[in-house]
Amino acid sequence: MVIGIKDVFKLIGMIIISACAVFVCTLFLNYNIDLRGIESEISAQSRALFDALVTMGKVISAVSGGCLLLTSVVMLCFYIKHYIDQHRQELGILKALGYSKFRIARGFWVFGLSVLIGTAIGFAGAHCLMPKFYSVQNEDGLLPAFDPRFHTELLLFLVILPTAAFALMSVGYGLIKLKTPVLELLKGKSTANVKHVRGGEKPTFLREMKSATVRSRKSLVFFIGFASFCYSAMVQMSLCIDKLASEMMALMTLMIGIILAFVTLFIAAATIVRSNAKSVSIMRVFGYSGKECSSAVLNGYRPAAVIGFAVGSAYQYLLLKIAVDVMFKDVENVPEFDFNFRALIVAAVSFVIVYEAVIFFCSRRLGKLSLKQIMLDAE
Repeated sequence: MVIGIKDVFKLIGMIIISACAVFVCTLFLNYNIDLRGIESEISAQSRALFDALVTMGKVISAVSGGCLLLTSVVMLCFYIKHYIDQHRQELGILKALGYSKFRIARGFWVFGLSVLIGTAIGFAGAHCLMPKFYSVQNEDGLLPAFDPRFHTELLLFLVILPTAAFALMSVGYGLIKLKTPVLELLKGKSTANVKHVRGGEKPTFLREMKSATVRSRKSLVFFIGFASFCYSAMVQMSLCIDKLASEMMALMTLMIGIILAFVTLFIAAATIVRSNAKSVSIMRVFGYSGKECSSAVLNGYRPAAVIGFAVGSAYQYLLLKIAVDVMFKDVENVPEFDFNFRALIVAAVSFVIVYEAVIFFCSRRLGKLSLKQIMLDAE
């Protein structure tokens, strides 16, 4: 069995997240390096602004890069597990024929190509935007003008090394997942039996179904929480920094937040529908309505969305508060920053609309599932 390029492009979420992470880090780290190159030309009056910009670049790169790195690791493990679940019988046959776990898992290095594609796109995109970014950063003329330069060390640390690290991680995680016994792999995907409970026990069953669905897919809880976090933090931040930064920075923040939120939410929604197709179809045969099936499968993820949104609201406030009160405390004409309730309301209302639209779409998909077709697909 060979993992092909088609399988790599299924990791579109990895590509997009890697691109966003490297795009942000390349912009600010490249700017920091070039800014330090003119440190000897900085006047005493501009020293506070210089120090604030250097610190802000480090913090933004560390926070955004670290957060997206964690998400990329979780998403990589999720995709490899999903790939193994979809090819259990083929993997079982290879193991039965005498192929070692390492011989099979070493082919998983191909998953690292998704990181290469994403980081290369982010790195190239950052360099295309860099001249405009530099001019906007110094539009007040408080610092000496300087042009962006290419730094090979950033290409090494942001593109080449992450690709190698994720390729090795793919092989290592594949080895762990391939410890499954051969007979269990040959049986294919395991499915839980869904039993109909009559009368007054019906609500109890639905609650248990909801809880079991969430417990069986913990990675989806993370994705939905992360999507809510990204949307909440980035949308509110873009509405709050109009007085603290440029319109370009606000727009860039908004676009990255929306892209990350939609990508992770789409991955979670598609996986929820696909992984619960058979259970929902059987429930419908036993008399449960489409609304009850959707409620049992989808409603368990709402708490993760609420928690993610709340954490995103607190995160963006603390980050901007620290930036204003700590990093820019010695810089003149920087306005005070307070929590923006208007931004919170706009973000909350728009997210509820988006999230409920996704849930409605999933409900429609679940309602159209045919038991006959599901069984035919499983054969």
